[in-house]
Amino acid sequence: MAEIPKAALTPQSLGGRILVVRGQRVMLDSDLAKLYEVETKRLNEQVKRNAGRFPPDFMFQMTPDEFSDLKSQFATSSWGGTRKPPLLFTEHGAIMAAAVLNSDRAVEMSVYVVRAFVQLREVLSSHKALTQKLDELERRVTHHDDS
Repeated sequence: MAEIPKAALTPQSLGGRILVVRGQRVMLDSDLAKLYEVETKRLNEQVKRNAGRFPPDFMFQMTPDEFSDLKSQFATSSWGGTRKPPLLFTEHGAIMAAAVLNSDRAVEMSVYVVRAFVQLREVLSSHKALTQKLDELERRVTHHDDS
């Protein structure tokens, strides 16, 4: 498996691999496996062997409908790629996956993954604060116009 150059790893570059599914920020098992430099099959085997460490708020499987939507977004070939819905890992699940894989690379990359999730959370939080300020400003202007 090809190593991802460290120079290419930034929270911003990983942010593009973080999806929002069912209101949770998650990473696909295949993306996490690439970062941890293991096959997706091996990652999923370790998750199954350690199922007790992955409650639903750490990891869950996409529904067939969600998977169909995802494939259509990426224009996936009907012949290639995974055929069953992938596992999705939340921030906590990504950290736990690094722990069960127990490799130096997985532990090292988990730091980048956590930073990407944290940065995304901060961006979303600042957008929410900005939206609230704009709403307040709009209310003031509307109230002022009504006077």
